Amino acid sequence: MRQEVFPDAEGKRRQFRRTGFDNSKDAQKELDHVRALLALAPEDEPEDRARVSDLIMLCQKERSPLPDPENTGRLLKAGFSLTSRMTVSEWLDAWLKGKKRLRPTGTTRYDVDIRCHLKPRIGHIRLDKLRVEHLDEMFEGIDATNVEVLEQNAQRRQAVEDLKSIEDRAARRTAREAIAAMPPFRRVTGLSSQHHIKATLRAALNTAIARQLITFNPAQHVELTTAPKPKALVWTAARIAEWKRTGRKPSPVMVWTPAQAGLFLDHVSDHRLYALWHLFCFRGPRRGEGVGARWVDFDRDTPCLSVETQLVQLGWNVLEGEPKTSSGIRVVALDPDTNSVLIHHEKLQKAERFRFGPGWADTGRIFVEEDGTWLHPGKVSDLFARLVEEAGLPPVRLHDLRHLAATLALLAGIDIRVVSEMLGHSETAVTRDIYQTVLEEIAREAAEAVVKLVPRRKAVYPRPGITVA
Repeated sequence: MRQEVFPDAEGKRRQFRRTGFDNSKDAQKELDHVRALLALAPEDEPEDRARVSDLIMLCQKERSPLPDPENTGRLLKAGFSLTSRMTVSEWLDAWLKGKKRLRPTGTTRYDVDIRCHLKPRIGHIRLDKLRVEHLDEMFEGIDATNVEVLEQNAQRRQAVEDLKSIEDRAARRTAREAIAAMPPFRRVTGLSSQHHIKATLRAALNTAIARQLITFNPAQHVELTTAPKPKALVWTAARIAEWKRTGRKPSPVMVWTPAQAGLFLDHVSDHRLYALWHLFCFRGPRRGEGVGARWVDFDRDTPCLSVETQLVQLGWNVLEGEPKTSSGIRVVALDPDTNSVLIHHEKLQKAERFRFGPGWADTGRIFVEEDGTWLHPGKVSDLFARLVEEAGLPPVRLHDLRHLAATLALLAGIDIRVVSEMLGHSETAVTRDIYQTVLEEIAREAAEAVVKLVPRRKAVYPRPGITVA
């Protein structure tokens, strides 16, 4: 079977040929298919004629089936490429390379999604052939890998535990060798990460549509289980007792009560970075905003602290950048105590600078190392964890002090809009969703404390014969 197609760009005649049909009926069907594709390009559109013919000749070269005329017509009309053979992997590389306006942390997160998940699982698929079914299989594969990782982690953890009870030196050596041969501890790809992987792919495919490489974005039609947001809980006496018994936190996000916050601040009152801990507890900046605060942003007369920059951790390197969002650039009003604490901290820093001498680095930061250099955000988190343990308090993350600051402000009756602006939230709904449960719990504890202030000789319970409304 053969059919003349439109000439190439140089005017050279071309002919589509295909053999190996079982019968003349199949050959005629293929011939009709070619003619239907050629009919898509009108006589007064030489570029479209060339594109259709290029597609037909490419199918001959690759010995691949001819495409559907209806879908090809849509692509042709929209100006999309008909002969693109770019793979998902090639497009993701090109897309990420073109994201020049991204923050380094954003680029790194995209890179992890692409390198660790998207390219290994769907990178080989042709971009224009990617379908929802491929993505369903990808996420099913991620779930299967999670099960495998959990099993391997449990086996390694048990082997490490068993090693503690082995006394024979030869047996211990054999056990250590067996542990070394096991896969290392790994983290599973949780629901939040899976949603981020989907979002990365969706963004990349949207750009591919804008570049007229494809017409359909399968990532928009993948259904994933909603990732539950960790619920912020207060460290009540019952939860502290359970934590001491099991060693497990009730929630990844835990908030101290005002009394517990007071105990921590008393414990670190003589620490050289007391002003930083005080700022975290009462004003709630993000970690990078706190360690990145500059003296030029501090106005002792107003008093206020402008959030204009932050120090972010990329791997173990530290980079300077703008706050996380546009709403993160803000002016935070300071109470008299916090203002006094910062003024006192400035005097202490000047004394440190004098003691250190000419080698002191003038970075202009409010909180620095003893030689004036930047504080490393990761080291600050580690230091905070050690101080909490020293104080004998239930554990919270450094970021949880941000929740504490919001809770204290709301308990003090400050309008939620003011609290939202203090934290740099984009809208008050975010603030309300995060802290509603915490406020209810602390309010309940406060109500119970009020009742306990009134001494009673005996407990009063409903007695028989008395109806309780």
